[in-house]
Amino acid sequence: MLTAIIGGSGMANLDGLIITRREVTRTEYGEPSGALTFGKLRAKDVVFLNRHGPGHTIPPHRVNYRANIFSLKQAGVKQIIAINAVGGIHSNLDPVDLVIPDQIIDYTYAREHTYFGSEHGPVKHVDFTHPYTEKLRKIIIDAASRNKISVKSTGTYAAIQGPRFETAAEINRMERDGASIVGMTGMPEAGLARELDLDYAMIAVVSNLAAGRTESEISVEEIMKRLQQGMNKTRALLESVIPRL
Repeated sequence: MLTAIIGGSGMANLDGLIITRREVTRTEYGEPSGALTFGKLRAKDVVFLNRHGPGHTIPPHRVNYRANIFSLKQAGVKQIIAINAVGGIHSNLDPVDLVIPDQIIDYTYAREHTYFGSEHGPVKHVDFTHPYTEKLRKIIIDAASRNKISVKSTGTYAAIQGPRFETAAEINRMERDGASIVGMTGMPEAGLARELDLDYAMIAVVSNLAAGRTESEISVEEIMKRLQQGMNKTRALLESVIPRL
């Protein structure tokens, strides 16, 4: 079963991947963020896609999510592990923590969010009660436990438009809504994967405390420093997850 890893901020490439080929693709929804990188990780076939493109040039609201997910489906991918940088809303979260979310609240707007618009004929409705594939989540959580990598096994991801960060009042609202982490790329990516019947789970890396959760202003420099630490943990987790898939 071919697995895709979608890298976000802090993960522009996949360390340890033995690359066999790169493939530039185009879909009926346009071009994905970049070439698909095929290879082997721990002897398993893997495809890597950098969500923000070469040089991190594509902002969250401009990512062609439909082309990204469709190109992976065309390549034969059956399951996707998404890597996402997030802000920590809940008080039990600290920078560098890893969260395996089980729910989403979507605050994004004006994004191409479905494959079933009017140009495709009859509308198709998909069940999205549980937006992440539970069996894939459990594999990730079990691998973390076996390798003594601390993760939060539940969490609600608040997807916001970006690219600006949130106000303190917006974060307070999200917390009242039940969100524990906040990011800019979780939707419509998860919903599109569901529409194409692809298993999908996320490893969220807490890069900073959300607006209003600390007295200092949000610093991009500090975020990148923490993010690299979190990505080191994420790479170790991926290397233990991939052989179990």
